[in-house]
Amino acid sequence: MNATDCEKISKSFPQTFLPPVFISVFIVGLFANGWGLNSLRRNWQKLGDVNVFVLNLGIADILYLLTLPFLIVHYLRGSKWIFGEVFCKVTRFCFNLNLYCSIGFLTCISVYRYLAIVHPMRVMGRLTVSHSVIISIIVWVFVSVQSLPDMFFPKKDVNGTFQCFDTTTTEYVEEYLQYSISWTVIGFCIPTLITVACYGHVIALLCCKDNIDKVLKQRSLTLLIILILLFSICYIPYHVLKNFNLWSRVLSKHNVCYKWFNSVYVAQRICRGLVCLNSALNPLIYLHVNEDMSAYFRQLCRRTRTAASQLSSNTLLSNTFRNI
Repeated sequence: MNATDCEKISKSFPQTFLPPVFISVFIVGLFANGWGLNSLRRNWQKLGDVNVFVLNLGIADILYLLTLPFLIVHYLRGSKWIFGEVFCKVTRFCFNLNLYCSIGFLTCISVYRYLAIVHPMRVMGRLTVSHSVIISIIVWVFVSVQSLPDMFFPKKDVNGTFQCFDTTTTEYVEEYLQYSISWTVIGFCIPTLITVACYGHVIALLCCKDNIDKVLKQRSLTLLIILILLFSICYIPYHVLKNFNLWSRVLSKHNVCYKWFNSVYVAQRICRGLVCLNSALNPLIYLHVNEDMSAYFRQLCRRTRTAASQLSSNTLLSNTFRNI
């Protein structure tokens, strides 16, 4: 099919789809992560080795959430960036930092859970908070170094309008595809395989042995469900469609076009919105790894239900007196 036969890509779709998603994620994510980090601060003396990873997970989320208002303005203005090229690249860098640090810290939590359940005697007293801090620093440095090349790719359109691409311009799309695939393998596929292997072994052990504590079983299964939710909604679709869309751009650049290019672009934009949901879903990890926060959350829910019930009763009573 010739380039003239290509279906025009619907560039207007992100301008209508992404702002409501970003606004929702910003409000929910900022509240949930702020509440979680504040709970960690109040229970700082009880901070365990796994909670160090949870703390870093929250910091990564907050860092990205603070860039969302600028992206909201960007898409509401018809994908025109008004905050300068440097801040555009910083915003995209924060997105990559949040995404792959989240995956990294979730992998660390999975490995620690695996060691604590499958090899409790071997690791007893050997996994300390200091080890968790060192590993967290390694994750931050590794992800930062791997994300730096993205900042050297141009984000400005060739016609002079600054759109702040989340990948790069058509001129460098082949190089960016290679970078994206390598980063997908290193930053996503390998951690995902490690997480699946850890929890596959953990679940097999919990199902085969009857002497395992029921609370431990429940907490492990809950974390597994959360991870499945995060990976199936946020991470897997994003990485598949991102590279698929880059590949379609490479084909289009070489005048090889297909009708499904527009569908791939729209699907990739949807996944771009879904992947940022991880900043709103990650706080579920707070409730799982910290018993005090989980108990506080249940208590808060009970108070809310009680208050709502009292308000409903008072309203009903007031209406009754008015009718009399």
